[in-house]
Amino acid sequence: DCKHENITVHRIETAEQMYRQVEVIFDAFDISIFAAAVADYTPEVVAKNKIKKSDPSLSVSLRKTTDILAVMGEKKRANQLVVGFALETENEIANAQKKLNRKNLDLIVLNSLNNKGAGFQHNTNKITIIDKENNITDYELKDKSAVAKDIINKIIEIS
Repeated sequence: DCKHENITVHRIETAEQMYRQVEVIFDAFDISIFAAAVADYTPEVVAKNKIKKSDPSLSVSLRKTTDILAVMGEKKRANQLVVGFALETENEIANAQKKLNRKNLDLIVLNSLNNKGAGFQHNTNKITIIDKENNITDYELKDKSAVAKDIINKIIEIS
């Protein structure tokens, strides 16, 4: 548990709960950094009990999850800054730029799984930040705490 006076934790369990909570608090913030990776699809039906093995196959019906970042990017005020993340494996820059524009972001932080030493299994990362004017800033591979400082410094730079 985080016990810092400047941090408020909102406990949620589902993507829908996260969307509802973000919708309630979004307008109160000048800068929003959307780093959570929410599932793109949600099961139509959630079983209350264990699904017993009976049939040789099982189908699960999915529905598209609300795109929290896109909704907040659409409703943001002119003085609000919204930052998103893109994890890409191909056409990294082009795909990140599309996401930046489609979701009305001010900055997008691109993570490429093609960079050695970057990604979830490492203590280091190599990012590229793209702003809404399509200025591209590449950063060297570095410790993730230094990467976080680079992101904050870029936010300060454009604020």
